[in-house]
Parts: sequence; structure tokens; C-alpha cells
Amino acid sequence: MQATVLSQVILPASLFIIMLGMGLSLKLADFSRVITYPKAAFIGITSQMLLLPLVGYIMVILFGFTAELAVGLMLLTFCPGGVTSNMYSYLSGGDTALSISLTAVVSLITPFSIPLLTVWMMDIFMAESQAFSLPLGKTIAQLVVITIVPVAIGMWIHAKWPSFSAKADKPVKILSLVFLFVIIAGIVANEWANMADYFLTTGLATFILNVSTLALGFFIAKWTGLNKAQSISIGIEVGIQNGTLALLVANSILQNPLMTTPAITYSLLMFVTGAGFGYLVSGASTNTDVKNLP
Repeated sequence: MQATVLSQVILPASLFIIMLGMGLSLKLADFSRVITYPKAAFIGITSQMLLLPLVGYIMVILFGFTAELAVGLMLLTFCPGGVTSNMYSYLSGGDTALSISLTAVVSLITPFSIPLLTVWMMDIFMAESQAFSLPLGKTIAQLVVITIVPVAIGMWIHAKWPSFSAKADKPVKILSLVFLFVIIAGIVANEWANMADYFLTTGLATFILNVSTLALGFFIAKWTGLNKAQSISIGIEVGIQNGTLALLVANSILQNPLMTTPAITYSLLMFVTGAGFGYLVSGASTNTDVKNLP
């Protein structure tokens, strides 16, 4: 994926709007809920921040990825959650409140954790001759501007004009999904000649990563005593990564097209696998409204 208007302008702008849309649906209670009901939040956050990268690391080793593909896949695992996971959680009969809370908290962590963890992965996988510098301060600042700032603006609008926020929430979410589809369609169009190679090199690994983390998140939540709705949300939060953010970091910040390959194949696969997971787990779940945490 070469540096284009799509990757340098449209992608960052789209991510800003997506995060703004997420902020419109957030309130401070979404953050405090993780303290009031710590069990589900702890399991969800721990699974996202620890289990997800661990499974990604196993995929890198099993498939023998080259250095840049290895860093690209690990980068993808450092970008969990997002508007898409909230949507899938709602449609699958999950605990929407839990999903939103997990996304809110993790969104505050990832602008700081992604640069640090990515540098660590570069140290592990890339030889000294392959390595290149990632300015931590600048990268953190860029991610804060593109993620935390729009969320804060959305929350401020929500608090200041709740009726407007309520009316704008659904259209902005739809617009966010449209932007996501446009980004993916643009990537496919730009990289059509390379798509077969992308799927040959990373397609199976990203598919297994996606499916296994959806299942692991769901069953770990079930095994630890959470109810079905909460288990669905945790499965989706762990298994649906923020491919848009991974694309932004790999292509616009790191400016390494090869590192975007896992995020490209993953972003195309997750819509199908996410829908399949939702269909399988929601059979006995009839309530798709916000549910209470235990």
C-alpha cells in the first residue's frame, strides 16, 4: 500500500470522524462503569491487552513471517476495539454497555501503548540493518490527536447538547461505517494487483487470529462466570481489531507499506467472520438492548 491521498489524507480524516462518532455515544459513566463492575471489565481489558497480542505472536511464529510482516501483525493486535466492535456487539445481542465501556477505556490506553509496543516488536523481529526509528513523542501526539481528541469532542457535544447528540449519533455511526467501507474499497482498488499475494502471505494467519480470538474471548468470559451477553461482547471486543488504526500507524506514521498487509487482509475478513460469530452466538439471545453488568 503506497503513500497516496487515501492513506495520507482520507485515512486519518476518516479515523478522526469514526472516533468522533464514538465519542457522541460516550459519557463519563461509561468510564466509571469499569470501576463499579470490575470483573467483566478486568476480563475484557486483560483479554484485549494480553491475550490478543499473545495469539498474534503465536501466529507470527507458526507462519514464519518476515520481520516487517511480523511487526505488522503484532501492530494489528495492539489496536483492539472500536466502533465496529460496538456495532457487532449490539447486533449480536451482546452487552452493549460493556462493549462501549471497554472501547472507551482501551481507547485511552492505545495511543500510548501502541508506539511503545511497536518499538519493542521492531527490536525483537528486525535486524539492526532493517530497523528504523519511530519517534515516540511525535507518534503518541499524532495518535492522541487522531483518537483521544475526537472522542473528547464527541463527549463534550454529548454533554453540552444531548438532544443533538442523540439525533446525530446514528447518522454519524452510519457515516463512520461508510468511511470504513470506502477506505477498504480504496485499498482494494489501489492494491488489486497485489491482493492475491497479500492473502497468500497473511490471509490464513489473520483469519485464524480473528476466529480464534473471537472464540477465546467468548469462552474465557463464559468460563469465568459472566453471562452470555457479556461473553458475546468480550468475544467481539477481543476478536474485532481496529484495522483502520493499524493501517494509519503502519502506512501514515511508519510509512512502511509491507507492514500494512496483515491489516488489509484482516480488515476484509473481519466483516464476514464477525457476522458469522454473531449469528452463531446470538441464537438464544433475544435482547439486544443495553444490559446491566454483574
